[in-house]
Amino acid sequence: MSPSPATNDVIYTARVIRTANPSQPTADAIAIRDGRVLAVGTLEDCRSWGIDNVDTRFADKVLTAGFVEAHAHVMAGMYASVPYVGRFARPMPDGSIAEGIDSTEALIERLREVESSMPAGESLICRGFDPIYFDTERLARHHLDEVSATRPIFVFHASGHLATVNTAVLLKYGIGKDHPSPAIGRYDDGEPDGELREPAGMMLAREELTMFIDLMQSDDTFLAFAQLMRNAGVTTCTDLANQWWRTPDLVAARKAIAQDGSFPVRVVVASQVNASVDAMTKLAETVDTLHGGAGDKMLFPIVKLVLDGSIQGFTAMIDWPGYFDGDDHGQFLIPPEQVVNVLRPFHERNIGIHCHCNGNLTSGVFIDAIEQLLTETAWLDHRHTVTHAQLMTQAQMRKARNLGMQANFFVNHVWFWGDQHRGVTVGPDRADHINPCATADRIGLGYSVHTDAPVTPPGHLHTMWAAVNRVTPTGRVLGETERISVDRAFHAVTIDAAYQLHLDHVIGSLEVGKWADIAVLEEDPYAVDPMAIRDIGVWGTIVGGVVHQSSAG
Repeated sequence: MSPSPATNDVIYTARVIRTANPSQPTADAIAIRDGRVLAVGTLEDCRSWGIDNVDTRFADKVLTAGFVEAHAHVMAGMYASVPYVGRFARPMPDGSIAEGIDSTEALIERLREVESSMPAGESLICRGFDPIYFDTERLARHHLDEVSATRPIFVFHASGHLATVNTAVLLKYGIGKDHPSPAIGRYDDGEPDGELREPAGMMLAREELTMFIDLMQSDDTFLAFAQLMRNAGVTTCTDLANQWWRTPDLVAARKAIAQDGSFPVRVVVASQVNASVDAMTKLAETVDTLHGGAGDKMLFPIVKLVLDGSIQGFTAMIDWPGYFDGDDHGQFLIPPEQVVNVLRPFHERNIGIHCHCNGNLTSGVFIDAIEQLLTETAWLDHRHTVTHAQLMTQAQMRKARNLGMQANFFVNHVWFWGDQHRGVTVGPDRADHINPCATADRIGLGYSVHTDAPVTPPGHLHTMWAAVNRVTPTGRVLGETERISVDRAFHAVTIDAAYQLHLDHVIGSLEVGKWADIAVLEEDPYAVDPMAIRDIGVWGTIVGGVVHQSSAG
């Protein structure tokens, strides 16, 4: 006798189903009950549960375990309201494509267009520009003064670690030659050039930065972020370095939005760690109350520490011999001697820690801190993660493996900044080994890969493509021995990312009992030419059994 079906039971068939479950890597059909996977296998297997409701709308599609983005930011949704001025074309939440900016002159022209339609007195804020792409002088205030000498202009760089402002902003806040801050860029004569580095610098333009933060925390941005992730086939994503915990009403409001059936993604909220031990003890207590999640569409399993800046911004902490060609502005954003103390409240409460480490000096500080914490308090399943981990050395990877740590590689850098890393930031040798996925496999260090959206566009078909091919815009293969297989890349963006978030028991693969979170693709990443993986169309997603069609589909 077959089991009695529930009223919401459904079976989906597909051209192929990629499960990310090594014991059953492919299937023909999947049965869903109450938003969870009931059965995976043949149509006959699924029907054996007594289900007659067979939905064939995806019969010509490819279903995969939903992509899990373990390092992104809600601010990616700001491009629904903030002008995009980045180098490469980028998908928008509504499915449209914003064209890239290919020179400083093109940036000025674009900002003039935006400025001409703005109300008088309102600051112009945009995001995405990175001067490292252009063989001209670095973006400075005199460039932005060509747009307006009176309207404040705040250009947030692609990395999120720098901003460039015009003279109007400097005058507004009294930032002159005698200002003592080391986070201000300067011309040769000592006058500020308009570059504000890291939070210490950007906070000097307090009203513009506040406007940016307010936009980042708006409902519209949150909804646009979810749309971007759905369009990319992502079913669970993080918002790393989140500050919502300070405002309980905001957490409640976001939970209400996320729990709505039309909201197309699960959100892992990772609160940001800072240098105040007292505040971090309070944060750890708050996260501990939310640790089990604020509902199945909003979860709080980890926190994030930002320890240095960006390689392309020359603010990452890099060991000898330093930067290849460019001024070293590396900064530890928390003094290394304080790291253990600020992380202790989280480790002691079994809250996962992800630490932003672009430079190898920074990776070493974090790994040593985790070693100290584990000496004090045993936690055999901590999964603390070096995130970005771009210049992580083999010795650091071995030590991290031995300590039970993980890495989350920013492999998209191979495409978006690979040529610049080879010729400008770190030189040929280190660039060829940047984001070393294959070496991590050889050493046995677990890892995932990420987009760091909005730093690069959301989409794991692109991170898979980058990890498999390691091709730069000039056609160079950057570190052939660090290429990995399609199968390995697929697991890095599904079950391995879920593992880092302490969620692999409920997401990351299509197995009985897990949430039915599925990416619906037009082609099979395993079957197309590896160079075509990033071009595969995303029809949409299924999250907890609910179908969400992409606005680009």
